[in-house]
Amino acid sequence: MIFDLKKVVASVRTDDEFREALRSDAEVIFLQNTSISNVKEQISQAHEYYKTVFIHTDFMEGIGKDKAGLEYIKKLGADGMLSTRTGMIRYGKDAGLLTVQRFFIVDTHSVDTAIDSIKIGKPDFVEIMPGVIEKTITRFTQAVDTPVIAGGLVAKTGEVDRALDAGAVAVSTGQSALWNYR
Repeated sequence: MIFDLKKVVASVRTDDEFREALRSDAEVIFLQNTSISNVKEQISQAHEYYKTVFIHTDFMEGIGKDKAGLEYIKKLGADGMLSTRTGMIRYGKDAGLLTVQRFFIVDTHSVDTAIDSIKIGKPDFVEIMPGVIEKTITRFTQAVDTPVIAGGLVAKTGEVDRALDAGAVAVSTGQSALWNYR
C-alpha cells in the first residue's frame, strides 16, 4: 500500500514548499495549487525524487475539471488526484488515477453525507478535515472500507500520532517540520 512506510504526506501550495517536500522524507506529495504551465515539470521532478504525486483537481488552473482534464494529468504521469467532488472521483478512477476524496466535517450531518458520498464514489482513500478529530476518524474507519487520510490543522507530532491511532492510514499536512516525522 502507498502509505506502508511513511505516514505523513507533504501537502504543498507554493514552489518553495514543493522544493522542500522533494528534499523531505515524505513519500507522497499532494499538490494543492498547480497549473497547466508547471504541472508536467512538478510531476517529473517528484518522480525523480521517488515521490508519489496527487493533484488537487479542484484547484488546478488551465486544465478542465472534467474527464478529459483527468485523462490529461494521467498522461503527464500523475499518480493520483484529490477532489471534494464525487463526480471528479469517478472520472479519476476511469482515468486510472488513485483517488482521494476530501471531506470537511463540520457537524453530524456532514459525516452522514460524506459516508453516503464515499459509498457512491468509491474513492481509493478519503481525507477527513480537519485531521485533529480522532473520534470522527474512528467513526469513518468503522463505517466504510476505504482507507482514511487525516488532514487539516495538524501541526504537532502528537496530533499525527492521535490521528494514526484513531485509524487513519496517513496524515497530510502543510507543516514542513512534520514531513520527516514517522
